[in-house]
Amino acid sequence: MFSFHFMVNAFRAGTIVAVAGGLMGWFMVLRRQAFAGHTLAVLGFPGAAGAVWLGFNAAWGYFGLCGLAALLIAVLPRGGSGRSHESAGIGVVQAFGLAAGFLFVSLYHGYLNGVSSLLFGSFLGITDTQVLVVLLVSVGAVGALAVAGRPLLFASVDADVAAARGVPVRAVSAGFLLVLGLTVAEISQITGALLVFTVLVMPAAAAQALTSRPAAGLAASVLIALGITWGALTAAYHSSWPIGFWIATFGFAVYLAASAWRGWRSRR
Repeated sequence: MFSFHFMVNAFRAGTIVAVAGGLMGWFMVLRRQAFAGHTLAVLGFPGAAGAVWLGFNAAWGYFGLCGLAALLIAVLPRGGSGRSHESAGIGVVQAFGLAAGFLFVSLYHGYLNGVSSLLFGSFLGITDTQVLVVLLVSVGAVGALAVAGRPLLFASVDADVAAARGVPVRAVSAGFLLVLGLTVAEISQITGALLVFTVLVMPAAAAQALTSRPAAGLAASVLIALGITWGALTAAYHSSWPIGFWIATFGFAVYLAASAWRGWRSRR
């Protein structure tokens, strides 16, 4: 398998994506922002389609629209209804983004590298340049988490107390969403817009079912993401089934096992 350069690049990019996705996803699940993360993932599709329609590289569309959408979600008014009001605004952004994406696809009359590639991605055509870009963005995202990890954790667990202690909760939240958007954009180029969520939410949800300790949970999320990614790449290489199916299947199986373990432990 590793005698093929495209598989070496697939494992390189998959490893980088798994580490960044496992870390960012753990905070996303802890902050109950899975819907926001899903919206950012979906908006990678209209971003890439719009960039190709305008004659730019699809990567510019991924990063541009995911970053813009993250900032837009960050400034959505919370209102008196709290998270329900915010979720409604996020849903509106997602619906409009999907509609715009299909419009860009219909307006572009050339070969769009396959709509399925934009939606479901491909681990098997990754270039050296893409690996480098993914690495640079991931290093930036992990570095931002390392710098702002403590206030982010404090604001995620109890925002009111964190604000009372002087933590700039609003700024921390906006910064996290922006880093999450850029992370989603880099993962989208590998997994496609619709399968980013499998890398972000499944390992993190399984890790939080196994332990509530932050350090252990972050480590477990990364290890699970790595196992899912490596297993899916290997299974896709030795079968005719797509990589997306294997990632989602392995992630779902791990989550079910972690949930069963948590249920058994709580009964004990």
